[in-house]
Amino acid sequence: MATPTETIQAMYGAFGRGDIPALLAMLTDDVHWEHKGSIGLPYMGVFRGKQAVAQWFGHVAENDGIQAFEPREFLAGPDHVTVLGWERTQALPKGRVFETDWVHVFNLRGGLVCRFIGTYDTAAVAAARA
Repeated sequence: MATPTETIQAMYGAFGRGDIPALLAMLTDDVHWEHKGSIGLPYMGVFRGKQAVAQWFGHVAENDGIQAFEPREFLAGPDHVTVLGWERTQALPKGRVFETDWVHVFNLRGGLVCRFIGTYDTAAVAAARA
């Protein structure tokens, strides 16, 4: 079985390839997926289950033109991984670019992700969408 860090790195690899089905296969059926922020984008909030997470990724694709996405530091425990990263993204449809650091927290159960919480600089995102 892969370590928690290897599982999360594989998820980021699938995301980078645009292979959302492979990413979803690394989630429990009852996954709790939450992206925290205050600007009212459709991918802010809580999403439960693989189908809802698939829709979440659709919302991201509709609203964010990700130009660079870098998981930079992995802080792992026996059943969790916190990832510190950075991205440069074009806000769609207006096209302004923002850069932000982000934090992703993953909990695993049986080698699969059962919970995700993510957050980033919502002020930078809001300025790009103004």
